[in-house]
Amino acid sequence: MEEFFENELVTKFEEMIENSEELYFDTEEYEDIIIYYLEMGDISFAETAVRYALNLHPDSLEIKIKKFEVLLELENYTLAKELMDELKESSMESTDFLVCCAKYYSNLGNPRRAIEYCEAALKLEEEENFLHNFMADEYVNLEDPFTALKHYQLALSFEHNDDYALENIMVCYNSLHRGEDAIDFLNDYLDKFSFSETGWLEYGQFYFNRKNYEEAIKGFDYLLAINSQSVGVYANKAACYEAMGEWLKAVEVYEEMLALEYTKSFTFYKIGLCYKENKQPVLALNAFQKSLRDDPQFYLSMIEQSYIYEEMGSVKEAIHFTKEAVLLNNINLEYHKRLAFLYIASGNIEESVACIKMVVDFEPSRFYNWYAYSEVLMVTGDYEGAVEALKKATKMHNRAELFYQLSNCYFHLNNQKDGRKALAVALELDPNLLEGMKQKYPFIKEEAEKVKTKTKKK
Repeated sequence: MEEFFENELVTKFEEMIENSEELYFDTEEYEDIIIYYLEMGDISFAETAVRYALNLHPDSLEIKIKKFEVLLELENYTLAKELMDELKESSMESTDFLVCCAKYYSNLGNPRRAIEYCEAALKLEEEENFLHNFMADEYVNLEDPFTALKHYQLALSFEHNDDYALENIMVCYNSLHRGEDAIDFLNDYLDKFSFSETGWLEYGQFYFNRKNYEEAIKGFDYLLAINSQSVGVYANKAACYEAMGEWLKAVEVYEEMLALEYTKSFTFYKIGLCYKENKQPVLALNAFQKSLRDDPQFYLSMIEQSYIYEEMGSVKEAIHFTKEAVLLNNINLEYHKRLAFLYIASGNIEESVACIKMVVDFEPSRFYNWYAYSEVLMVTGDYEGAVEALKKATKMHNRAELFYQLSNCYFHLNNQKDGRKALAVALELDPNLLEGMKQKYPFIKEEAEKVKTKTKKK
């Protein structure tokens, strides 16, 4: 990789430009320079190199084909089409040209024409692995996973360690709902290439998706035996133990990860979650604190600490960490809602209302925000304020939950007429919610039968 970055030709070319010199590069050298910039994603310099190359070698087909490629990267399809038409007669025996033509039609959303050019290129017996992958991708675009599968398999036959082809073979089998064929293929592949990291990763993921966690762990263990530095695989293995409810085993795996990671905040966070699930709040807190020492702005650990402190009865600490999480992730409305209800628990009503009002103002289109806002107002005893809020809410959201709330507010204000009217609407919208609402709002329990009786008489 260092050699790639320290490309002598490129250095020489850039010095020439910088010093306004005129140096000679043959066509192959210019091709290498252009390829370098394309692979680095520096399209501007690739375009510059093409311009210099054509100035020196105006008749070079190879450079013109590179220009074609650069135009595609620039999404200049008008000039690309003109150049493609110009080169057709002279370049149909060039794999690079045919690939560019295929890319042109692929980019324009014409996969069938792209496939035609790939098929033409295959006859030249070059880049078969790449071309079969290209064709497979186009068949995916055509929603034909059966044919795509065939070409991914052909790509793999030309390059057995092609991770891209291997991964997509499994995707195709999944799309075709051919799980048994998928694992048969994978077992056969691993019998031949037992040191394939991607193969064992796919094996583990295959069984994980089918909830066979013990078999998935076997696959991940084989991979780790090949490469013990595969950090992400430890996370996959830990996820298996989490799915099995074996929280302490998951912790052990995460602790192995820590030795390999530079940034450890997320792993400590995961360890904390495992201890929390295992009903070990002190150890969970300790892990979340370590997460925050590694990254003081890791708000996920902050919010988890707030939950634990709340469970311990330490509402003050719960508020502190929730406020910190809100400061770092102000757009997370669930955090604001949580803070509002914590304020209620602490008796800080004004702060509670302000929090939840901010949520409603920020996102009035969400029904639940109004539901939560009116709930807070009712908890604080502000039934008149809740009525006003719910009137606005029901204009935007014709939801039974809001009308149940509205009826409860009216009943609390001794406005039986409007309360029964709102309750009737709620019952019409969703009578199945009634039992739950009776538990939540006792007035409804008394009035529901009256409303039902009145409705029947009509």
